Order: sequence, then structure tokens, then C-alpha cells
Amino acid sequence: MQVIPVTAVHRGFGTTSRRDSWWVAPLGVFLGLSAFLGYATWAAFQNAHYHFGPYLSPFYSPELWGDSPHAWFGPKPGWWPALLPFSPALLILPFPGGFRFTCYYYRGAYYKAFWADPPSCAVGEPRKSYLGENSLPLIIQNIHRYFLYAAVAFLFMLSYDVWVAMWFDNAATGQKEFGIGVGTLVLLVNVILLTSYTLGCHSMRHLVGGRTDEVSKSPISDACYSCSSALNYKHQLFAWCSLFSVMFADVYVRLCSMGYWTDLRLL
Repeated sequence: MQVIPVTAVHRGFGTTSRRDSWWVAPLGVFLGLSAFLGYATWAAFQNAHYHFGPYLSPFYSPELWGDSPHAWFGPKPGWWPALLPFSPALLILPFPGGFRFTCYYYRGAYYKAFWADPPSCAVGEPRKSYLGENSLPLIIQNIHRYFLYAAVAFLFMLSYDVWVAMWFDNAATGQKEFGIGVGTLVLLVNVILLTSYTLGCHSMRHLVGGRTDEVSKSPISDACYSCSSALNYKHQLFAWCSLFSVMFADVYVRLCSMGYWTDLRLL
């Protein structure tokens, strides 16, 4: 059989034969992720205005130590180093943050948008070598499946926050009464989007059925795999919607706490 040699031609950075607007998608990802990271970092260090009535910002949930009624173990512990900034968000955000940072979709998105690796398909990148994810630091991407377990645990805790957000203080009786406010729905929608994103994760598909040779032989695994696959089909959409639903939930609680927005009681 005749062997035809193929010579790889290195493209200069940004060089391409494409005639479409290939730069729009990576630019949009760059702006979107930059906006979220900037806001999330600012909000995490605020340590203020993260709760309002029965509402707790998802950036601060679960609140292990803090000044709100939602804190599990009371105020900031005395053993906390005085030189380190304290915020309940800083204690828990590394877990959902790690889940998204190692997500298969987000990897492809921010590799293109931030590292130009490559900027887009068939577009020249600013490097000649390819190291893949088999060495540091990118080999840590392989721990994504372990961050998945933490992400699932967070879904239960955020769901509990929605339940708490249905009980309001009655000033007349001094007791709590059932109700639904706009903030309740904001937190509920956030949990729904986060659940759709998390359960459609590629690692979740593998966990519930993808690791078996014939998943159809197990009705339960087959059903779970089918549901996860259906969510995975829209994984990119849920990734972005849930990202900004988390941010908007924090914005909503923050502005209500600061008195700029009024939380309407619907029930």
C-alpha cells in the first residue's frame, strides 16, 4: 500500500482560511466568564448583604460560620487567623468552582477564549507544541468526577435553602408562616438549572450507566442514563444558564438586603 507523507503546517496566530466570524464565540465566552469571575470574587470578599429574611445567597450556602441566622456553627470562629480575610463564601466556593473549572464543556470553552488553544477550529494558535492534559498543571482536570460528588451534595443543601425561603417571620405572632416571594422563585429556578447542569454532566452519565458494557440490561441504570443523556444534550445551555442564575440569585438577595429592591410576596 502506498504511503503518502503528510506535512503539518504551522499556522501563525489567528491565521485561518475560514470566512465566518469565528472569533465571536471565544470573545463571548471571554466576556461572559470574565464578568462572572469578577463579580463572584467581589461578592465572595464582601461578607455582607448575602442574606435577607429567609433568603440566603447561593454564593454563601452552606454558611458554616457567619453573622446571619443561616450559619450552622455560629459566628466566625476564634481560631481564624487575624491576617486572613474571612467570608463564609470563601469556605465553600472552591467546591462548586472546582466542578465548573474542570467541566468538560468549560475546558473547551476557556481553553479557546483565554489561552487561544486554539482560538477556534482551524485557526492558528500562539504556540507550536501540544502537551495535552497528561502533565501538570492540566492533569488536575482529571479530578472532575470527584468534584461531581461535592456538586451533588450542594444541590441538596441549596434545595433545603429553597424550603427555608418559604417560611417568613410573622411580626404579629412572632412565628414563621408559609409563603412564597419572588426571592423564593429566584432560588428555586437557580436550583432547577443547577440540577439540570449537574445531572447532565459527562461524569454523571458515566457514573449512572456509561461504565457498563450493556446498560440496557439494567432498567434502573438505563433510565438514569437516558435522563442524564437528555440533559447532556443541552449541557452547554444549562452550563451558562446556571452560571448566571447563581449570580442573579446573589444579586437579588444583595439588593433586597441593601434596600434597593423590594421582595414581593406572591402568596
